[in-house]
Amino acid sequence: MTLATLRAFAVHIFTALGAALALLALVLATGGQWAAMFFCLGLALIVDGVDGPMARRFKVAEVLPRWNGEGLDYVVDFVTYVFVPAYAIAASGYLPELLAIPLGAVVVITGALYFADRNMKTDDNYFRGFPAVWNLVAFYLFVLEPPSFVAAAAILALAALTFAPLRFVHPLRVKRLRTVNIVLMALWAALAFVAVAQDLTPAPAVVAALAAIALYFLVAGLLRRAEPLPQ
Repeated sequence: MTLATLRAFAVHIFTALGAALALLALVLATGGQWAAMFFCLGLALIVDGVDGPMARRFKVAEVLPRWNGEGLDYVVDFVTYVFVPAYAIAASGYLPELLAIPLGAVVVITGALYFADRNMKTDDNYFRGFPAVWNLVAFYLFVLEPPSFVAAAAILALAALTFAPLRFVHPLRVKRLRTVNIVLMALWAALAFVAVAQDLTPAPAVVAALAAIALYFLVAGLLRRAEPLPQ
C-alpha cells in the first residue's frame, strides 16, 4: 500500500469521524447533556468543512476509486445534520407533547428526501429549498426557547420549505457577498461557542446577534429570484 493510498484512506476515516461524533452527541442527548451534544455536533461541522478540501488536495477520488467519498459524506451529514438533531428536537420539551415525536419524524423524513435530491444545489451554489440544517434549527430552539406552538409552526414551515423552489445561501460557496458571508459565519461560530460554553443560556446580546445572523442568511437566499423546481 502506497503512501498516497494511506493518506487518501485517512481522509475517508476523518470524514467518518463525523459519524462517531454523532453517536457521542446522541448518547449525551439521551442523558440531557444538551450543551455537550451541541459541542459534538459543532466538531462534526468542522470535520464536514475540512474534509472536502483535504479530499481534493490529496485527490482521494482518483487514488481510491473503490470508496465513494460523496456517499460517505451524505451518510455522515444525515446523522449529524438531521438524525441526532431530530432526536434533540423531539426530546427538547419545547414542542407540544403530542406533536414532539410526529415532528421529529417529519424532520427525518424530509431530511432523508433532501439528501436524496440530485438537484439540491443550483448552478451558482445556492441550496435549492431548505437545506436540512436541522442541527442549526435545534440549536436555535434551545437558545431562543420559543413558545411551543411557535416552535412547532417553525419546524413545519421549514420542512415544507425543503421542497420549495427557493434559494438558501451556502456561506462558503456562493460568490455573491462571499466575504461578508464568511465573516458572519466566523462570528456566528464564535457566538455559538459562547452559547454552548454557557450551557445554552448566553447573554441577551449574544442571543440577539445569533438571531440577526440567522435572519441575514435566511433573507439573503430568499431575496434571490425563485426558480422552477426541477422535475
